[in-house]
Amino acid sequence: MNADRETRQRLLQAGERLFGERGLKKVTVRELCRAARANVAAVNYHFGDKLGLYREVLEGAIQAMRETTDLARAAGLGRPPEEQLRRYVHVFLHRVLAPESHAVHRLITREMSEPTPALDALVEQGVRPRVEYLCSVIARIVGCDAADQRVLRCAGSVHAQSISYFPNPIASRLGFEFEPTPSKIEEAAEHIATFSLAGVRAVGRAARRARPRRSR
Repeated sequence: MNADRETRQRLLQAGERLFGERGLKKVTVRELCRAARANVAAVNYHFGDKLGLYREVLEGAIQAMRETTDLARAAGLGRPPEEQLRRYVHVFLHRVLAPESHAVHRLITREMSEPTPALDALVEQGVRPRVEYLCSVIARIVGCDAADQRVLRCAGSVHAQSISYFPNPIASRLGFEFEPTPSKIEEAAEHIATFSLAGVRAVGRAARRARPRRSR
């Protein structure tokens, strides 16, 4: 790896950490270059400006999201929708709770709370394909269109359960400790999948009861 490529990589690593901790606006170019052991002009040289660096850092997070969605889709290929949902949860939880995913999660959470001009790329390239796949699976269980609000609420519920396992100070104070070992993640994924399937099936039963009956 030549000097330029090494400098560029260090800037991306420094950006991932600093942007995830404090967001785009609160991190200066000088701080980024100091953390990357680079000349103060290095950000402009390699990325055009600070936003250019941020966009490229976020692209790494988007790529990780796409990989997770693709793996979940492949795991359920050719399976019944209930099994597709179960496998989606297992793949998703193992991926997002892996230690190497913590920086990605911080970055995405920061972008959600403090949106930047890069938000559209995150939504369209990272989030939307994941939600559309999950909704397509749930829709077949419920028996509704994938854009139905009942399906969207079910998809939100599945993800909310998964997010509750991310390390956070409130959970630890409430006694909700979770050690993300492979076996513990597997247990949590199985619980979320079982709980979610029961809820989705109940929504499906309610949807069928609500449909007007055809007159004979």
